[in-house]
Amino acid sequence: MLKRKEFILGAAVGLSFAAVATAGGVISWPGAHAAPAAVSGRLAPSAGAAGAAFAPPQGAPLSFADIFQQVAPAVVQIDVKTRVPKPSGQTIQIPGFGAVPIPGAPRGGSGEDSEDNSTTALGAGSGFFISADGYIVTNNHVVENAEEIKVKLSDERELTARLIGRDPLTDLAVIKVEGGNFPFVSFEDKAEPRVGDWVIAVGNPFGLGGTATAGIVSAKARDIGGNENPYTDFLQIDAAINRGNSGGPTFDIYGRVIGVNSAIYSPTGGSVGIGFAIPAGIAKATTDRLMRGETIERGYLGVTIGDLTSDYRESLGLPDATKGAFITDVTKGSPGASAGLLPGDIVVSINGRSIRGSNELTRTVGAVQPGETLRLELLREGRRQTVNVRAGTRPANLGAPDAGKDPEAETPNAPAAVGEAVEGLTVAPISAALRSRYDLSAEVQGLVVTAVSPQSRAGRLGFQPGMVIVQADGRRVSSVKDLQDAVERVKSSGRPGVLLLVRTPNGNAPIVLPFAKSE
Repeated sequence: MLKRKEFILGAAVGLSFAAVATAGGVISWPGAHAAPAAVSGRLAPSAGAAGAAFAPPQGAPLSFADIFQQVAPAVVQIDVKTRVPKPSGQTIQIPGFGAVPIPGAPRGGSGEDSEDNSTTALGAGSGFFISADGYIVTNNHVVENAEEIKVKLSDERELTARLIGRDPLTDLAVIKVEGGNFPFVSFEDKAEPRVGDWVIAVGNPFGLGGTATAGIVSAKARDIGGNENPYTDFLQIDAAINRGNSGGPTFDIYGRVIGVNSAIYSPTGGSVGIGFAIPAGIAKATTDRLMRGETIERGYLGVTIGDLTSDYRESLGLPDATKGAFITDVTKGSPGASAGLLPGDIVVSINGRSIRGSNELTRTVGAVQPGETLRLELLREGRRQTVNVRAGTRPANLGAPDAGKDPEAETPNAPAAVGEAVEGLTVAPISAALRSRYDLSAEVQGLVVTAVSPQSRAGRLGFQPGMVIVQADGRRVSSVKDLQDAVERVKSSGRPGVLLLVRTPNGNAPIVLPFAKSE
């Protein structure tokens, strides 16, 4: 399984990019999810249709030298200085690596800086000119929190740059140097690269500026998980990308920019042939707005969502072909709450466009302007409904951990279990006493779990006293009989488990509770 910590993305991941800056809504690529055509018999390789957008010129695989000579002058090395927490012990600063401890050096602060809890860190990344008057595209994580930005050109000139704008949610930024007649390159946001097309990455790996690597497009529309880049369908490439390549361009064999290098997957910190680039369509739309001085605003519903998994479909008795995004929670006072969206709703389309999963919903909503009206088609309690929502503006700190949350404190020791047993859970309607005992807010409604049989399936799934069952089988529950009826209804249909929407210390979560097998 792909683990989030193995991506070289941003300050929180393996390479400490916020300190080191060394490298890592929405436009959908047409046909990115198209199914392969059905064929039979022997497959014969084709030289490509004449005039095809990505048909290689004669001899392209033999050498990339002409292409590199054409585009390399537009690629720059970016060196930054940032302030970071001071590490214990003495260190040396190495560009691209930050503060490196000196073996055997005494630990602890010393000298006149001993009261200062921060130190200067050096970082290096890549970028490229997109205009003759000095605008440069790079990654947000390369220049984020930078106190000084220096740009080294291919002709060895070194210029001071200033930040024009940045967008953390696409990991893009624009900086500018003074001057004119700079060589620049252009985004190719019309023709679509195919899996298997040649690519060339040019950048500054490990401080070795002007480095070119070649490979192919390995995959498209990659979702690499996490909250850092929810609005990007990445290109996956196998051209080598290492520390310092971030922010550099990915070219096609015509010297057009088809991506901005942003992240790698690596268990070692070095290239293993799996790199990710922000597609040119997304990069151009975002950087154009940043160059104009615009703030990037995105649409917002105010819902917590997840994918409609096969387990959820089975427990709800939905056809296997059903696609959508499962709403687990709705933020109080949000546009979604005002429009009447409810936990347990399944969004199957927006403005007539089918929604295949949670990422597609996030990007579709993020692509609209705040204030636009969205027509959502829902599945609610097994029936289709249409809800119109006026999109709000996505908060800047969305996704940040809730301040003051203490999950352990929200699971108090219950003096005694009250209620009735259902499938290994002892549940009861929320009374004033239970609300006080489990510190449940007035907005929380449903059946509170007061005890869990450790050997039951519910116990093995991690149910804890204080959790609240909000829905069962897609219907709200307020009494024990509601839950019992839902269980019997699901059992009678032959389904192996019931889908519960459960309020946990970390928010609502859909959980399929399998039924105990009859002996």
